[in-house]
Amino acid sequence: MNGPHTDALRTLRQWSAAEFSPDQEALRHAFVTLLLARPDACLRECEPGHVTASALVVDHTAEHVLLTLHPRVGRWLQLGGHCERPDETLAGAALREATEESGIEGLTVEEEPVHLDVHPVTCSLGVPTRHFDVRFLVRAPEGALARRSAESVDLRWWPLAEPPDESDLGPLLTAAAPRLDGDRAGSRS
Repeated sequence: MNGPHTDALRTLRQWSAAEFSPDQEALRHAFVTLLLARPDACLRECEPGHVTASALVVDHTAEHVLLTLHPRVGRWLQLGGHCERPDETLAGAALREATEESGIEGLTVEEEPVHLDVHPVTCSLGVPTRHFDVRFLVRAPEGALARRSAESVDLRWWPLAEPPDESDLGPLLTAAAPRLDGDRAGSRS
């Protein structure tokens, strides 16, 4: 098996999406089925669809989220992207992508996913496919300064309570809210 495949299968078998919603549990089963059927499921070469790793990057106060204006999609999105062969874990792939796309050193990632999503896309393969996106919560250190990479049209911190109108981050932000509420409560103590 290549890249983070073994970790992806372990992570998604252990993750209990049922506590979030029946839809998330159904997606979890679809992801596991893809991983069982395709040893290359975590690599972009898997043309029918492949597992990707995204990062919901929040500032140290858990009040703002770092979003990229994606050049191909034309909307504000969370950071993340394709797994690479050297990635050992899905969380590691999300952290690598977040670091590359934000320029922020010292990011930390939670090992447990926060949300799953499947969406159609024409990515680097040049043909229509699907991204089976595993989304992780990533925290930036205090004083983090983001630098836009060549993979982005723009990069900006947005208040969590006021994401851009054209984003579809609602389900991801809702799924992350319990973890972020705990962060904010801890910072007020």
